[in-house]
Amino acid sequence: MSKAKTVGHTGVIHEKPAPETKGEEEQKKAADQLSKAKDQGPVSMNVRVHSPFRVYYEGAAFSLSAENATGPFDILPQHHNFISLLSPCDLIIRTIQHSEQKIRISGGIMHVKADQVVVFLDV
Repeated sequence: MSKAKTVGHTGVIHEKPAPETKGEEEQKKAADQLSKAKDQGPVSMNVRVHSPFRVYYEGAAFSLSAENATGPFDILPQHHNFISLLSPCDLIIRTIQHSEQKIRISGGIMHVKADQVVVFLDV
């Protein structure tokens, strides 16, 4: 980080950090968020994938991958509120234990809100 030199009213030279670029600000913000996440433990979301008569998955996950009419997408913790019709695909759940569970789906509805993900199948 560079320093800007300014001369005060008394003639003394003061050094203060130069303004950060947008990239530096984003890197600092990302580093702050990562350190907060490390303090809070593993980052995850609560996921439930079910149909009217069966629960396919229920538990914590780090990410979900699926497809809708616009293409493949991923859901990560702290995702904005989201609802989508799912296309036929492999729904991939990555658990916090670093395992993957694939569920072949013919379609469904996904609802994401406040780190809670609900996938309704066979509707």
